Amino acid sequence: MHKILAGLVTVFFAFPVFAKTVTLYHTSDTHGFFYPRSGQGGAASLAAVLKSGPKEYLLLDSGDFAEGTLETQRSKGLKAVRLMNALGYHAATVGNHEFAYGDDAFSAMVSAAEFPVLAANLTLSETGEYPSGILPYQIFEVNGAKIAVIGLANRYPNKTVRAYTLGRQLSALQETLSAVEKQNPSAVVVLAHDSLKDDRKGSPNYIGDIARQLGGRVHVVLGGHAHAVFQNEHRGGVLFAESGSNFQNVSKITVKLDDKTGKFVSARSKLIPLVLKKTGEDEAAKTFADSLREAEADVVVGTALSAFLKRPSKRKSADSAVDNWVADAMCRYAPADVCIHNTGGGRVGLPKGEVTRRNLIELYPFDNAVVSAQVNGAFLRKLVRSGLTPWNRLAYSGLTVSFKKTKSGDVKNLEIWVNGEKLQDDKAYTVVTNSYIGSGRGEGKLFKTLPQGTVRPAGDKTMRRILEDEFKRGPLAPPKTGRIVQK
Repeated sequence: MHKILAGLVTVFFAFPVFAKTVTLYHTSDTHGFFYPRSGQGGAASLAAVLKSGPKEYLLLDSGDFAEGTLETQRSKGLKAVRLMNALGYHAATVGNHEFAYGDDAFSAMVSAAEFPVLAANLTLSETGEYPSGILPYQIFEVNGAKIAVIGLANRYPNKTVRAYTLGRQLSALQETLSAVEKQNPSAVVVLAHDSLKDDRKGSPNYIGDIARQLGGRVHVVLGGHAHAVFQNEHRGGVLFAESGSNFQNVSKITVKLDDKTGKFVSARSKLIPLVLKKTGEDEAAKTFADSLREAEADVVVGTALSAFLKRPSKRKSADSAVDNWVADAMCRYAPADVCIHNTGGGRVGLPKGEVTRRNLIELYPFDNAVVSAQVNGAFLRKLVRSGLTPWNRLAYSGLTVSFKKTKSGDVKNLEIWVNGEKLQDDKAYTVVTNSYIGSGRGEGKLFKTLPQGTVRPAGDKTMRRILEDEFKRGPLAPPKTGRIVQK
């Protein structure tokens, strides 16, 4: 067992007197980003933060550690688990990307984990029992206090799952909570791969239901999936915290307990950006992470004249330069009236200067191909409208949009142009997109309504190969934004 922090982390203590506080550290959606980007993030920075804090703590992860870089892809997630073992994680739950390499690879990751994988709603399809290595919860003793951690897996894996069933989280939580409470924990923590960001007026999410229905029984909810940052969001007596993504931050949660009774009093969270100039890097962690490095990923493939930003660069624009570039690259490879890219598929931007294969894999870690279809304007209108809520989820080449939103978040005054001409509902258009969207998954579910055979392959190159080939044209400048404008 390779524990970088061995000797520094001991969780199971049994002191007769309860401590005033218990410290939790939380990450989520690390996606195999073992190394810093632009001076921030990575395993070695996290290890330095852990060493500078209390000697006793819980280190928890909300899932999506298995896919996102060449290291995780080549090892089918096992290198991520090895790194988590070395960092001394105490528990993790299951994200949608843990199934990226199939059921057998998921089972192998769970077997390799030296920490409990918690998922109260994940069972074997054949028997209804928990799989080997999966637990619904774990009770930890930290500074003499019992801390219960309950895991809730995301129900929508990014690949088809056959061996496992992913049940409803809230009912699984309620059942597990009844068992946990019999052990009289000082605090109950829910570790989930879902986000409070998705709990909206008129569209409630089970994460919000935890506060509405289980406040006082659950004390802390640590979420993920949306790559969002929440700190000190208190609802119904429950603290919600989310830590962003890609090993860029860690949340530190301080749980205060009553000295005499040991019962929960309060919880506060603090985001710690893993900025190397402030945190430093732990040498042992850096050495171990570097031992996992796939050298092929660090080959330079081209030059970016300016940074390709992931966020909008113009006021009122909802599109980003890097997402526009991905859509444009598709149209250069497979010319069409409109090319469509899901913004969630583009994970990060590109730095100014040398661009490596690692940068492109981090941007687009999936092996999607390119597909095309003939659709009418009415289909495109529905697709564009659906992609504008709750935030901009699609990017386009050849298509521009203006719209307004009501106070409740609904789209109104939607106007669409295709190559400078007003969209016509009864006109036929050729669209190109990636195979994930074209198969009707994620933001592309409307594609499922098309007649069978409408969506066809548009070439044999993967999206990542298409993006890498873009740099053969020479140094690239990011495209302008302003294709999607909210008035």
